[in-house]
Amino acid sequence: MSLLSHLINLNVPTEKIIAEYIWIGGSSGMDLRSKARTLPGPVDDPSKLPTWNYDGSSTNQALGEDSEVILYPQAIYKDPFRRGNNILVMCDSRTPKGEPIPSNTRHNAAKIFTHSDVVAEEPWFGIEQEYTLLQKDVNWPLGWPIGGYPRPQGPYYCGTGADKAFGRDIVDAHYKACLYAGINISGVNGEVMPGQWEFQVGPCVGISAGDQVWVARYILERITEMAGVVLSFDPKPVPGDWNGAGAHVNYSTKTMRADEGYQDIKKAIEKLGKRHKEHIVAYGEGNERRLTGKHETADMSNFSWGVANRGASVRVGRETEKAKKGYFEDRRPSSNMDPYVVTSMIAETTIIWKP
Repeated sequence: MSLLSHLINLNVPTEKIIAEYIWIGGSSGMDLRSKARTLPGPVDDPSKLPTWNYDGSSTNQALGEDSEVILYPQAIYKDPFRRGNNILVMCDSRTPKGEPIPSNTRHNAAKIFTHSDVVAEEPWFGIEQEYTLLQKDVNWPLGWPIGGYPRPQGPYYCGTGADKAFGRDIVDAHYKACLYAGINISGVNGEVMPGQWEFQVGPCVGISAGDQVWVARYILERITEMAGVVLSFDPKPVPGDWNGAGAHVNYSTKTMRADEGYQDIKKAIEKLGKRHKEHIVAYGEGNERRLTGKHETADMSNFSWGVANRGASVRVGRETEKAKKGYFEDRRPSSNMDPYVVTSMIAETTIIWKP
């Protein structure tokens, strides 16, 4: 293993670089795929990268008799695993004719984020991505006794100590790897259920929020792979009296951030309430197991908002209320939500849509 580690970290004396192309597959759940290729030299502009193809019949995105799907590079990040000039490349998937395939949610999001009304409002997003670390082969949270349960929730949220924080080395490795990559990761913390953690990405403007969350997820998948731990984005990984996992979206526009923007915040929340059912459908698979009205969630059947209320669909912070400007938090999205879908839907509803 020491020789293997030595070879992985080998400094290759060449101008050539390795580009890891990342895309979203078509299987259910959090389906991230990637493959690498050698390029003649450093690249810092995705438009200068070549397109590439993959076998869509092996990712549930094409039929076997016409299986070629094309990867279009969209965003570049530094590779924390290979380092040097090597890069991670976030791509979207299209047909050989250049048309987006059905699972390409980035394409529609980009159309919304390039709408003149949306561009003018400069939407900012901060996404709180919760996740659960599981013991390999047993599908049970890290640090939990196999077949049993730890002490009830209470001491674990932002907790310290070997009996309260499980997997901190993975969390810190991910934090630093994201900073190295150029992800605007703004923090991490232990969550209410033991074995559950959260990282925050943002503020990010427009489509970059989706790109950065997907690449941060990819980096976390790679780190847990190395650690021999299973990464779960299930919104309710353990039934019963345990917190679920969400991906709360903090959101503001230029108007909301300006003086007296509080009135625009309330108008935006009112719009979200009118389209509550449409948003819930798009906010993640299995979210009904999480949004029960318990464990710091609102019941998914009803829309609500409040100041400092973590049991509401949308929460407005005390500082925002006091300053009469700022942002609000949509607490409905689940941990497995598609950030392209959710961020663009929030922007479309609050900026473009006319009730």
